[in-house]
Amino acid sequence: MVERRVCSFCGQDIEPGTGRIHVRKDGTVYQFCTSKCFKNMIELKRVPRRTAWTAQFFREKEAKLRTMAHHAEEKASEEAEEAVVKPEADETENDLEGSNGEIKE
Repeated sequence: MVERRVCSFCGQDIEPGTGRIHVRKDGTVYQFCTSKCFKNMIELKRVPRRTAWTAQFFREKEAKLRTMAHHAEEKASEEAEEAVVKPEADETENDLEGSNGEIKE
C-alpha cells in the first residue's frame, strides 16, 4: 500500500511518483507537491500560515473567525442582560394614580 504524503507548504496530498523531497543539513525532511511550493518555502522563505493559498492560512483564518464570533456572541448576550428594562419611578407613580388623578389604595 502506498504511503500518504502531504506537502510541507500547502498541505495538499502528493500523488505517488510526483513531487520533490528536500532534506536540510539538520535532517529535517520537507516534501513538496509542486515547484511553486518549493520556491515559496525554500528559496523565498515564506511562512505557510501567512500565504493566502495554503491550508494553514485557511485554518488560522477560520480559527480567528470562530473566536471573533464567540466574542461577539458573548458581547451580545451581555448587552441583552443589561437591556432588561427596569420600571422608572415616574411610571410606578402613574400606575398608582387613577385616570382622574386620584390616588388608589
